Amino acid sequence: MTTYSQYTSTTFDACCRAAGIRRSIDSVGDCYDNAMAESLFATLECELLARHTFRTRMEARLALFAYIEGFYNRHRRHSALGYSLPEAYERRYSQEQAVAQSFIVHQTGQLHRRPVT
Repeated sequence: MTTYSQYTSTTFDACCRAAGIRRSIDSVGDCYDNAMAESLFATLECELLARHTFRTRMEARLALFAYIEGFYNRHRRHSALGYSLPEAYERRYSQEQAVAQSFIVHQTGQLHRRPVT
């Protein structure tokens, strides 16, 4: 049975702090803590790494950068975003925030459009 206790040890924690690494694990045995990172790594392995052989580290780094910035962050649909494209989700979120900021809640609890100044 694997317990992964090495990742929660005080020695490992001290090494990370000394290297300036901020760990995301906030409690022992929290199975959801790294779920998003694990999902990204599984996707990378399936969609990029299993399909290519890289001759150099630089070639691999450039391919990773192109995949993440050129495809994953911009064009790949994400289940966490309701299968929206990331840029479309961010645009819609910004628009919703702008609309929400244009209203104020009166003391009576009624919504009023914020006066334009």
